[in-house]
Amino acid sequence: MLDNNIDTMTDDKERATLIPQPTTPARHTEKQTTPTQIKMSVRDVNFFYGEKPALHQVSIDIVVNQVTALIGPSGCGKSTFLRTLNRMNDTIPETRMTGTVKLDGVDVYQSIKDESTLRTQVGMIFQKSNPFPKSIFDNVAYGLRVNGIRDKYLIAQTVERTLKKAYLWEEVKDIMDNSALALSGGQQQRLCIARALAVEPEVILMDEPASALDPISTAKIEDLIAELKRNYTIVIVTHNMQQAARVSDTTAFFYEGVLIEHGPTKQIFTKPDRKKTEDYITGRFG
Repeated sequence: MLDNNIDTMTDDKERATLIPQPTTPARHTEKQTTPTQIKMSVRDVNFFYGEKPALHQVSIDIVVNQVTALIGPSGCGKSTFLRTLNRMNDTIPETRMTGTVKLDGVDVYQSIKDESTLRTQVGMIFQKSNPFPKSIFDNVAYGLRVNGIRDKYLIAQTVERTLKKAYLWEEVKDIMDNSALALSGGQQQRLCIARALAVEPEVILMDEPASALDPISTAKIEDLIAELKRNYTIVIVTHNMQQAARVSDTTAFFYEGVLIEHGPTKQIFTKPDRKKTEDYITGRFG
């Protein structure tokens, strides 16, 4: 269906082939948002693994209560960019970043000294589910206890509430003392989402959260994303073009470390401004 939409684009429209350069800015195609709508603001971010550049002058606004999908071929920098948003790249030796990343106007690299505090506000869901070798209950309660909460009633309430938010409560409510490692892959991923939600983040980062799941589990994750954006701002990396079209409000296309184009998902998938974007969306490369 996506290809059919794209094929309706006029053939005589001139498109210059874009050769990514470190100084090439992405074209902002979405409508301008007011400051109160912007949850995270990224400006002129460059990132390096040693001397190897991975991101070039990336600037983008992440809008509150929307799903922003990051797409592009493998190695294009989208996962690296995702990890800059909550400083997960800080754990990798010999890396460096320039530019600014702000959460609600606060520079997360200059003004937030404790990375764990930031990661409570900006949670991460990884490609491979990573439950702890603990009970289902203890997995969800982990972040609460780390943050000093000892009230057993409050912890129990929070665990139940977040498992319900993750569409998992009905499946596990009678086996809460069982090992989380005994759950199916899809259940483990939803458990990890519940664990992230328990500490009440404001932004949820998802790095290909459904790539290792079957179609039924993938559908549940996508339904969950649609529900979560009512209360959270979500940024998701995905290789699945159909998934990006289904779940996101805004799409950002990365290529060779450059943010080529970003804007409303419908526009990106039906009438992109850049030929490189069109070529990727239509499967001409990738």
